[in-house]
Amino acid sequence: MTIDGVSVPAGTETIIEVEIARLPSGTLIHMPVHVFRSENPGPVVLLSGGLHGDEINGIEIVRQMVAGKLLRNLKKGTVIALPIINVYGFIHFSREVPDGKDVNRSFPGSPDGSLAAIVAHTISHKILPIIDFGIDFHTGGASRTNYPQIRYSESDEVGKKIAQSFKAPFTLTSGIIPGSLRATARDLGKSIIVFEGGESLRFDEKAISKAVKGIKRVLYDLGMTDKKMKDPARMIHFNEAQWERADASGLFISYKQSGQKVKKGELIGRINNPHNSFSVKVISPISGYIIGHNNIPMVHRGDALFHIGTVEKIQRRD
Repeated sequence: MTIDGVSVPAGTETIIEVEIARLPSGTLIHMPVHVFRSENPGPVVLLSGGLHGDEINGIEIVRQMVAGKLLRNLKKGTVIALPIINVYGFIHFSREVPDGKDVNRSFPGSPDGSLAAIVAHTISHKILPIIDFGIDFHTGGASRTNYPQIRYSESDEVGKKIAQSFKAPFTLTSGIIPGSLRATARDLGKSIIVFEGGESLRFDEKAISKAVKGIKRVLYDLGMTDKKMKDPARMIHFNEAQWERADASGLFISYKQSGQKVKKGELIGRINNPHNSFSVKVISPISGYIIGHNNIPMVHRGDALFHIGTVEKIQRRD
């Protein structure tokens, strides 16, 4: 296996410092790529975080896997771990790179394009061609919290199988956005599923723990490790989801949180005018579970408040 001109023999572990670009100060920015190879052939699995630089739960999830012993004792195959793809966003506490572009809308990228396109091009040409599948770790953005969940493309049978092995509390299908990491991976014949959990710029220990356990389940099911994890007590699969949006601008009070069950017609929040001239109820449009919710107390009409999924099936541990 060769990454960015560096050969990684079977049975070895290494860190490859892939050069991206320089800061205006002249400081060279690298993207560290951690590679763990068994002596025996097997799947090549990508674990990636920090595609959006402010989504630190994903970074911590991959860091914990890199820091642990499990990846250093693989029975077969290879794990490539990228804790921080968007180094620029990470050091600036930002979702985007300094020019305001979203790396996850810039794939497959270009070596002569914007900074976001350069980062995307690096992943597209140096990492994606050598993997079999990947798990990309995210959080809710714009002060929204996501309950721990796995998303995969409905037409992706490999992704569906990985998601079933991961066994997140919530599982749902989602479309692939043009210009995203998943879109380029699909075009290359690779499967990437997405984990969402917690909120940007905040650690969520529950989400991090669920994700780490999910990774270990996937690696065990592939025969890459001996570490068997207990299944969660309950797993909910959704057949569709929709956002309930604000009908008015004002101060938003949430009566429900991510992960909680709601019924159609139930009062789940309220929007009050700051001058107390009106109060608007937020009513659940469907029955299901809250997949994600808005944490910002001040909202404008049309803002997303609650992401609610309708249940396809509930699995419980025997």
